[in-house]
Amino acid sequence: MPGRIQNEDVVLVRERARIDEVVSEHVSLKSAGGASLKGLCPFHDEKSPSFHVTPSKGFWYCFGCGEGGDVIGFLQKIEHLNFTEVVEKLAGKYNIQLRYDETFNKSGSNTGQRTRLVEANKIASDFLSQNLNSPEAETGRKFLTDRGFDKNAAIKFGVGYALKGWDSLTNHLKQKGFTENELTLAGLSVAGQRGIYDRFRGRLTWPIRDASGDVVGFGARRLYEDDQGPKYLNTPETPAYKKSQVLYGIDLARKNIATTKQAVIVEGYTDVMACHLAGVTTAVAT
Repeated sequence: MPGRIQNEDVVLVRERARIDEVVSEHVSLKSAGGASLKGLCPFHDEKSPSFHVTPSKGFWYCFGCGEGGDVIGFLQKIEHLNFTEVVEKLAGKYNIQLRYDETFNKSGSNTGQRTRLVEANKIASDFLSQNLNSPEAETGRKFLTDRGFDKNAAIKFGVGYALKGWDSLTNHLKQKGFTENELTLAGLSVAGQRGIYDRFRGRLTWPIRDASGDVVGFGARRLYEDDQGPKYLNTPETPAYKKSQVLYGIDLARKNIATTKQAVIVEGYTDVMACHLAGVTTAVAT
């Protein structure tokens, strides 16, 4: 049997497979306004369409049952296929030649790897949250208070602060037993000429959780004028974090979305915070 499909080819399949085209083979879609489409969810009984597809993001989500994901996840669920079978099917449909890594060990190492990365993110989240109480984080605390968020709000959403130094988080996680390879794979550290260093420095941080509550990544906001980086810096795609499959705040909103069969889509982290604190507990951000 062939080995694991090479990651570059999986990425290519995701990029070329049109999610609206694939989903339309199973669901009748119509315009939902803007750049999204909607239809009746194929995964639960409903009379009003709550199943949404966003082609520009390659993402589908049902606000009725809380299921969501990318084109590969959709076919896995609706056709009861495994990951490899779906990738091979889409590759055939879109004329993509797949390459296989014959040396890949199929013993379940991917599952163990994801567990380690999620654990690293959880420890990182705790560390960053503690940093928000440090003297250096005064600018970050002021940013929050200026927008009406107190200490309890920061705790509720796990808001943290990444210290300005180059390797405080990296060293903390190394002391917890994580390897440099694990830290770069998790997107928490970046490889440089003199070793690895923290991806997030001198920024407010928000943990990004999946629907089950696992911390899979972070969003970080610039605070200082001498920071030449982007206003918002996010965890890159990792084995644990797939941007197209995660809505910020879904861990808090999922139950209420399923109950009310509706969701409020907002732009960013502080918008989600403000909505939930005001009682709009179905708010999520893309």
